Amino acid sequence: MVVIMKPDAGDRDVAGVVERIKKYGMDVHISKGKERTLIGIIVDEREVDFNSLAALPGVDRALPILRPYKYVSRNVHPQGRTIRVGDVEIGKGLVFIAGPCSVEEEDTTLRIAEQVRQAGAQLFRGGAYKPRTSPWSFQGLREKGLKILAKVRRETGLPVVTEIMDSEDIDLVGRYTDVYQVGMRNMRNYSLLAKLGKVSKPVLLKRGDSAKLEEWLAAADYVVRNGNEAVILCERGIRTFEDFTRNTLDLNAVAGAKVESCLPVLVDPSHGTGRADLVPQMSRAAIAAGADGLLLEVHFDPDKAWSDGMQTITPAELAGVIRDCQAIRQVVTAKGKA
Repeated sequence: MVVIMKPDAGDRDVAGVVERIKKYGMDVHISKGKERTLIGIIVDEREVDFNSLAALPGVDRALPILRPYKYVSRNVHPQGRTIRVGDVEIGKGLVFIAGPCSVEEEDTTLRIAEQVRQAGAQLFRGGAYKPRTSPWSFQGLREKGLKILAKVRRETGLPVVTEIMDSEDIDLVGRYTDVYQVGMRNMRNYSLLAKLGKVSKPVLLKRGDSAKLEEWLAAADYVVRNGNEAVILCERGIRTFEDFTRNTLDLNAVAGAKVESCLPVLVDPSHGTGRADLVPQMSRAAIAAGADGLLLEVHFDPDKAWSDGMQTITPAELAGVIRDCQAIRQVVTAKGKA
């Protein structure tokens, strides 16, 4: 359940609610927003007297939350969250995260980074650790790749996003990255998610390829419940019977996640289709569906990319995608205000 405080509630009011909840023998999670404080309680709602909590000084209302996700529920944060990465606010306007699937040689990676920056991307993505289906496939440059990402940040000013695969690498990866990416294979790695709840940097959480919407949001709760509220959702396609594309990009989940959760939602049309020729169309569709931005694989020579070249677009194509998506966002926003 969640206790929503009035906008003018003070620290004494919050302390009074916390004290009452602890008398029930329960722990609380306090989230202080710009306008009001929310107090989350993970409990069987039948054990709580809602009326007595709602009557306490400073309380606006007390609500049960019956979903398997509590902290990321839109009921808790009706206005939604924005996540700041450097000078970029994800969830406010559109954000474009672009770069190669894998971090490559330093000169190549820096060249790609500069070109995606000029095309309009605000963050750079690149995998230093690559989880691959085959153990014989390229597994990434690892710490060498992380150091290249750090140089990208220094030389271009772009914050960097890279994947974390193992909880043992959290500190190492954290030295170099601005955003931890949790890939679809690790969406259900609850131990990793809980430990990422202890870090101070944002977590980009990709949906598992067979995960239902509520399972995806419950995974986000593992991070937030442990203290890190800076979670960004990313739809990257699910596995279905259709084999024309690598995955089936589920734009239902984009709209659904915006309705059900308070978190920003990005879309990865590169993995969602597996086809570079479909990336522009599905990028436009994602923004029309309400996505807050895109995660795109980009390389100046996709045929020579170290991995996933078939779904990688060029910097020139990226510039076109950004231009089109910004125009669509203006239309969607204008209709929302009408």
